[in-house]
Amino acid sequence: MKKIILATAIGMAAAVSGVPDARAVNVDNYIKRDSFSDIKISPNGDYYAATVLQEDRTSLVILNRETGEVTGNFTLERNKHVNGFWWVSPERVVISTAQKFGMLAAPQLDGNLYAINADGSGADILVGQSVQGAGLQTRIQPKKVERVAAFLVDDLPEDDKYVIVSVSPFTADPYTQADRLDVRTGRRTQLARAPVRNADFVTDNDGIVRFAYGSGVDNVRKLYYRASEGGEWELLRDEGTTDLFEWPIGFSHDNGTAYFRAERANGPDEIVAFDVESRTSRALVKDDEVDPYRMIYRNNSLEPIGVMFMDGRPRTEFFDDASTEARLYRSLEAAFAGQAVWITSQTTDGRLALVQVWSDRSPGDYFLFDTVAKKADHVLTRRQWIDPEQMAEMQPISFDSRDGLKIHGYLTTPKGSNGTALPMIVMPHGGPFGIRDVWGFDRDAQMLAEAGYAVLQINFRGSGGYGNKFEDIGARQWGGTMQDDVTDATRWAIQQGHADPRRICILGGSYGAYASLMGVAKEPGLYKCAAGVVGVYDLPTMHTHGDVQRRGSGETYLNEWIGARESLGAVSPNRMADRIKVPVFLAAGGEDDRAPIEHTRMMEKALKGTGVPVEAHYYREEGHGFYKEENNRDYYTRLLAFLSRHLGGEVATVSTGSAADTGK
Repeated sequence: MKKIILATAIGMAAAVSGVPDARAVNVDNYIKRDSFSDIKISPNGDYYAATVLQEDRTSLVILNRETGEVTGNFTLERNKHVNGFWWVSPERVVISTAQKFGMLAAPQLDGNLYAINADGSGADILVGQSVQGAGLQTRIQPKKVERVAAFLVDDLPEDDKYVIVSVSPFTADPYTQADRLDVRTGRRTQLARAPVRNADFVTDNDGIVRFAYGSGVDNVRKLYYRASEGGEWELLRDEGTTDLFEWPIGFSHDNGTAYFRAERANGPDEIVAFDVESRTSRALVKDDEVDPYRMIYRNNSLEPIGVMFMDGRPRTEFFDDASTEARLYRSLEAAFAGQAVWITSQTTDGRLALVQVWSDRSPGDYFLFDTVAKKADHVLTRRQWIDPEQMAEMQPISFDSRDGLKIHGYLTTPKGSNGTALPMIVMPHGGPFGIRDVWGFDRDAQMLAEAGYAVLQINFRGSGGYGNKFEDIGARQWGGTMQDDVTDATRWAIQQGHADPRRICILGGSYGAYASLMGVAKEPGLYKCAAGVVGVYDLPTMHTHGDVQRRGSGETYLNEWIGARESLGAVSPNRMADRIKVPVFLAAGGEDDRAPIEHTRMMEKALKGTGVPVEAHYYREEGHGFYKEENNRDYYTRLLAFLSRHLGGEVATVSTGSAADTGK
């Protein structure tokens, strides 16, 4: 086992030394979709289920584990994507679907749940807005025809017939109910109704709905508890009285202890054990700087047993270091040294574990590990055309901002460079609140590094992952201290000798595009150029256009986190165009509902009005990010050409030339 695994692990490593080996960039290596995005083994180990990415949809395929033969295929129409899937029995898979418009935006879940058998039979919709009636010839309607969204709550590992789902109407800030769902017929039985809007449910290990938590129009979170099925809801936690919140993530095996993720006034969130009888809590696991990143659950249960932290690089910590799961993870982590390890699924008996491994240089591989024979076999490589040995290293960094706040981020340097005096791309993330950059394979950073640039990514205040206070102090700081953190990071890179101060550009998408244009408006001498894609540039417009302000809770969010409409003109880059003195690159999607195309048009017009060199590209059929390969190829080809003109890096090897409209 060790020989197989260690050979793979060693193959993933590459030394960084000497001089940069910049070369023309084949963008196809980065825009080509993964062969698949997820894979899970069936409870009895007979099958794999995997999502397969296609040009305009995502399918689910089921394969015989021994022969590799495809036994089932689930594919919907154009722009419909399999978003998640769960083996709910040894022979049946439940599927959630989404409509995905753009690679920068999260998939838009449509609330439909389907199911299919491992042999490809029995494919059907179970619940959701796309359910249709059985026809006028019958009065038997096993599935309700209604405009609702449904999401899996508990796959009930001990029950092959039923799962528990949450169901809510398509209304603004709805009340949610929990139903028992028959995974073959779609029949539903109501189990509970949430006492708070926009609620999520948590069940115990007997499948009883015990918690509901959510928030209303005021965005104040509340947690309710009930002691038994059919019991009365009791308000347990109220953010309105504490300014902090705790929410449940599972139960102990005997259901006597609930596990909470708990926010703290200072410092990151921690995991606590809550005794449901005595109502007392005790701390279990926390990190000094970062929040829990992912929870690790006991096989075939919803019992949390450990945490993955993203403390620079991923690391795991367990409630009980002597547990079977902890020992298994430690063995795998030692074998795949230098990479992150995640067990995606296991057989019910625990013998076979499907293990995902990845790193900053590798998009990921899957291995099937036999816990008895202590043997690992390679199953699939996520992007087999990517050679990890040719990829760049991503290093965690940290520094103190001008007001003393510790800021974390990542620095990616070209393979073969010594990491000094490099042309640099500062790349603030989107969001911005609750979002963060993490260690792993980042296609944009790798593409830019291959072109010869160092890439600096910053988790400025307001980012997620560093505690409640760190996120809260970013509220209403668009163009303020959040922007200062990006500026301070850039100056840190110069002071450390990583960046050539004469060759720095700032580039971002969504909020990152806003930060890029604000960066060159506030610091005209710091950056050589700026680029923004699917950006928001006129903040008052966010209160009147786009999808955020359409709900009451969305308007509350805008006021509390971005600011009142009348105060935002002063921190809108399209109204500060006269302060921008460097060339600008813009790109936008014509069907973007999050950052409507009008933002980019206003920014382009303002820049042209002050004589700033600007090139703008519009992809009329794209949304909040670009999905079609030809549009991505065109966008990255044009972007690399723009950066090369101003910073001197490499250009793309291919270009289709005319996918975008360069005018309005």
